Amino acid sequence: MNHPVDRIVHAFETLTPDGVQALDAIYAADARFMDPFNDVRGMAAIQHIFRHMYASLEQPRFLITERIVQGQQCFLTWEFRFGFRRFKLGQEQCIWGGSHLVLNEAGQIALHRDYWDAAALYDKLPLVGGVTRWLRKQARQ
Repeated sequence: MNHPVDRIVHAFETLTPDGVQALDAIYAADARFMDPFNDVRGMAAIQHIFRHMYASLEQPRFLITERIVQGQQCFLTWEFRFGFRRFKLGQEQCIWGGSHLVLNEAGQIALHRDYWDAAALYDKLPLVGGVTRWLRKQARQ
C-alpha cells in the first residue's frame, strides 16, 4: 500500500461503524463530500453521513471494482452492498456507482464526489419502487 489510493481503497473496503472516526486519516480536515443526497464540507459532516449509513442500513459495505489514477485524482468504481433495516426484503441489495476523488499534497481526499443512480435505490423500496419503475417505463415509450 504505497500509493495513497491503495490506502483509501483499503479504508473503504474495510470500513466498520467503529472505524468511521478514523476516516480523518484519509480525508483532509476541510474535505468536501457530494452524492445525490448530500453536499457537505468538513470531517464532522462526512463522518455523520457514514454513521447515518450504518444506523440506517444492515451490513453496508463497499467493494471497489476498478480504479483509474492520474496524478492527484482518481476514479473508483464500486458495488455498494447492504440490507434495509426498515424494510425486511430478505435479500442483499446492490447499487453500482463511482467516486471521483481529488487528493491534496498529503495524499488525503480533498474532494469526494459520488455518482450513482438514486432511482436504483428507490426501485428497491416498497410502494415507491413501483412508482419509479412505472415512471421509467413511461419515459421509454
